[in-house]
This record gives sequence, structure tokens and C-alpha cells, in this order.
Amino acid sequence: MTRKDVEILERTVCYKGFFGIDRYRLRHRLFKGGWSQPIIRELFERGHAAAVLPYDPLRDEVILIEQFRVGAMDTPNGPWLLEIVAGIIETDEKAEDVVKRESLEEADCEVTDLIPLYDYLVSPGGMTERIALFCGRVNTQFAGGIHGAKDEGEDIKVHVASLETALQFLEAGKINSASAIIALQWLILNRDRVRAQWLA
Repeated sequence: MTRKDVEILERTVCYKGFFGIDRYRLRHRLFKGGWSQPIIRELFERGHAAAVLPYDPLRDEVILIEQFRVGAMDTPNGPWLLEIVAGIIETDEKAEDVVKRESLEEADCEVTDLIPLYDYLVSPGGMTERIALFCGRVNTQFAGGIHGAKDEGEDIKVHVASLETALQFLEAGKINSASAIIALQWLILNRDRVRAQWLA
């Protein structure tokens, strides 16, 4: 089925700020044929993002960033999360440009090569956000420190970890951000191929 198999009966803007919330009254085609009864769904309009796992193939190290996240305040480990570099894709901006820009801003590291991993929906049951995910080649030799855009209230601590240590963080539940989990698992499965490609 495609978008033409959905009929929007009514759309109401409930909130419009940095993010937005819309309420839809709609119906859609059923697998057995015909149309569903009208249903009402609220949809969080967040925009789309791009994220990158910075990886140094020579040192076999990754860069993880740590920052405060309001949505994680009630989680067992608290609201400071280990994540990968990410940013919102602005109008007419390429995902590749976003991750290169954000790598400099959030981690003070330059991405020289990119491997596209996945383009996935974060939580399609109630949110429009989609993330373009990459693995990016960096040099971790001098990485570290505190970074971020001060005018955006960012306070970002940079961590350099061996891929083995990052795996231990995953297994211990110290990393619970979806994009970081997905990218690290991908790199663990593809490490040899990536190192062969980037170190040739």
C-alpha cells in the first residue's frame, strides 16, 4: 500500500513551537479490502535528523558524546546519555553535510569519509522523525574535551573509547540511545570490512 491508500478527513494543528503536534482524523485501506473506520491520531512533528558514529579505523576507536536529555530524566541511569553525533536536517540540506557540520560542532572532529548505514523511522506510531545514519572516518588522536553550541545551550562531553569498550558499554546497558546502539552494532558486524576499506 502507498500514501494514496490513506484519506485525511481532518487535520488540526494542536501546538506549533520548536516542535509541533497535529491531530489527524483519517481512514486507510484494509488488507482484506475496503476502508477502516475513521481513526484519530496525534502526531509529533519533529523534523528529520542525521547521525554519525565517528570511527578511527587506525586506532579502532569511536567517539561517543555525553549530554543532558530532558526525555531521559526518569530513566534508571539518569538524563546524561552516551550518544553519537547528530543534528536536525534543515530545509534544502543534505544529511551528509549535517553530520560533517555537527561532528565539528559537537565533538571538534573532522569527518573525512562517510558510509551510509540506514535511513530509519524513530517511532512511527506517533512521530514523523526519520534518521539518516552514517559511520564516519575520523582521527581520534587529539579528540576529547567539552564542546557544543553555547547559543543552543549545548554542554557536550567527548569520550574516546576502543570499539571493544563501546561493546562493553552496550552490554552493560550504559548506551540506550537508539542511533548509537544501531550504529555500534553495525560497526561490530562490519569492522573488518570498514578497516580494510579505509586503511587500504
